[in-house]
Amino acid sequence: MARVTVEDCLEHMDNRFQLVLVATRRARQLMNGAESMLPREHDKPTVLALREIAEGLVSASILDDPVELTLETEEEALVADGEQGEGAEVKVQSSDTEAPDANPSPEDAAAT
Repeated sequence: MARVTVEDCLEHMDNRFQLVLVATRRARQLMNGAESMLPREHDKPTVLALREIAEGLVSASILDDPVELTLETEEEALVADGEQGEGAEVKVQSSDTEAPDANPSPEDAAAT
């Protein structure tokens, strides 16, 4: 497998900045399960994205495609990690040398 050079990729892009944006978008698509247009050959998504650009298979029009964002709630994240979302125990450590409250309540201020 030959190395992918910036010059190979720039033959299909207007400038280096556009190349970075296109390669980033394509690499994220590949990481999220998009089908590769070339054999993977054990390449990481970033290298595979650059290979596709160098071959002319991916163009700057990829930047016009809408980006699908998936946000998961904290409860979904806990469930995905194997913990239960509700009633999950959270341990908080406190130290004896906690910083004093910068804005104490009037009751706290009167007590000191």
